[in-house]
Amino acid sequence: MKRLYLIGGPMGVGKTAACQELKRLLQKSCFLDGDWCWDMHPFSVTPETKAMVMDNIVHLLSNFLRCGEIDHVIFGWVMHEQAIIDDLLARLPLDDCEVIPVSLICDPATLTARLKKDIGAGVRTPDVITRSLARLKHYGQLNTCRIDTTSMTIAETAQAILSLSRVAPDTDIG
Repeated sequence: MKRLYLIGGPMGVGKTAACQELKRLLQKSCFLDGDWCWDMHPFSVTPETKAMVMDNIVHLLSNFLRCGEIDHVIFGWVMHEQAIIDDLLARLPLDDCEVIPVSLICDPATLTARLKKDIGAGVRTPDVITRSLARLKHYGQLNTCRIDTTSMTIAETAQAILSLSRVAPDTDIG
């Protein structure tokens, strides 16, 4: 049985790092960051670009899910609204696939500190703090398992995600 890990959370919570670690731990796995499907300059959020990005994501995830060489598909993206998750799942080939929806969260002070570190490194712009904090509250309303990463390392976060799946004890991990 394939597994699709949907890893959501606000910007700066550690989705990408946790997904990369999860990919490293799982054999026959792949990782798609939803932001890769929306990497354009200038960044533009319109109905047309939203539809394009969702089509890009569905196409790539569908190909990964259909590939016999891949058992674990890991998808990370902001996904702060249930409608985003529901639309995505409705469009994917999920026969014989376990879906593991996860929201990574942390306390506002930790999220702010992580984002300030990224801003200092030139990875993000200062406006991300307000946007990310505003989205943080939405994750409590989603039909996902929430993992509070406030005091967790990336490795601990990945292990917590793994614990949510029905991975058999004899499965090769790492």
